Amino acid sequence: MAWLARLVTEGQQLTAVWDGLIERITADPGDAGALLDLSTLLQLTGNRDKGLELQATALELQRCYRRTHGAGGGLRILAFMIAGDFMANTPLDFLLEGSDAELTLCYLDGEPPAPADLPEHDVAFLAIGQSEDSTPLLAGLEGAFQAWPRPVVNSRAELIAALTRDGVADRFADHPLVFCPPTGRAARVALEAVAAGQALDAFFEGLAFPIIARPIGSHAGSGLEKLDDAAALAAYLAIHPQSEFYVAAFVDYAGPDGLFRKLRIVFVMGQPFISHMAVSERWMVHYLNADMDQSAAKRDEEAQMMATFDEGFALRHRAAFKALTEGFRLDYFGIDCAESADGRLLVFEADVAMIVHAMDSPELYPYKPPAMAKLFTAFVAALQGAADAVRRAA
Repeated sequence: MAWLARLVTEGQQLTAVWDGLIERITADPGDAGALLDLSTLLQLTGNRDKGLELQATALELQRCYRRTHGAGGGLRILAFMIAGDFMANTPLDFLLEGSDAELTLCYLDGEPPAPADLPEHDVAFLAIGQSEDSTPLLAGLEGAFQAWPRPVVNSRAELIAALTRDGVADRFADHPLVFCPPTGRAARVALEAVAAGQALDAFFEGLAFPIIARPIGSHAGSGLEKLDDAAALAAYLAIHPQSEFYVAAFVDYAGPDGLFRKLRIVFVMGQPFISHMAVSERWMVHYLNADMDQSAAKRDEEAQMMATFDEGFALRHRAAFKALTEGFRLDYFGIDCAESADGRLLVFEADVAMIVHAMDSPELYPYKPPAMAKLFTAFVAALQGAADAVRRAA
């Protein structure tokens, strides 16, 4: 996936690779590997629905796929996946860039196959992220890896399933160091009642306008809006037909200069690593809409954050990070976060499937390759350490 994504980003050899995959499928419609790669390219170029359609066709033919990183011959990793787009699973291909790992993807639609029916591996990884689509599968995987013959990273499916927006908010409600905006699920009919005049705090105590709302199951800001009053809520419902939504208190986390800063941080065996920091004039911050490419000042600020992260932001929020790792009890997870006006760690979301990558232009972002290499090296070392621990015990 990382190699194909870089082709799309840089535009080099894309046509030749695309044509080659089409030729393979034309010659052999049962070429599952070509179908899966083509589905990835379609998603990367904006044709998500067609890409997922081809992915489903590939998975009907075959459920396991091997990808070799670097020269191969390194750690053998078996990843348990779910069908879906790039946000459905931990982005292992990106995290393994620069390694010589052999990655086998096993797409599940129920209980995992018996270990004897799967390729040899040194370590396994439960890569399925939390979502409405994955909830039934994760529920069925509870306890499935307790007797697995190899170590399984993020093995407890129920802990991943608990990373819902409202679940995370409830877990850290009234925490002195971690601030998760109060969040709840709301049926459409309940929101229609609020739009017609019912009190908003019926959802949870103290909730008042402005609020933010998003359809349940949406990602990357799709359908996410700030609503200042009941009239704005009514207008929002008129253009969003979904039956259920997340509703959260709006938190103004702008700095003294009026800019909003949001960080993506991932934790590997409890150790935090910064993936990026976006600086934006808009409260709904995504790296792609923050205009980082157009602002040297924003890039300089991100570079400074990355250079000083360990002795600055991470040290300042060390106790909050400890609370997160102890609360989630996962070997690997990520958060989108900021700092609240009172200095607490403001957590918007947590999941195991947040995209982290080294795809940004090294000419424009020369500070990113070292930071991402540090993260990727630590990730591979953690998996290697899990595998070695079992060998030493044996």
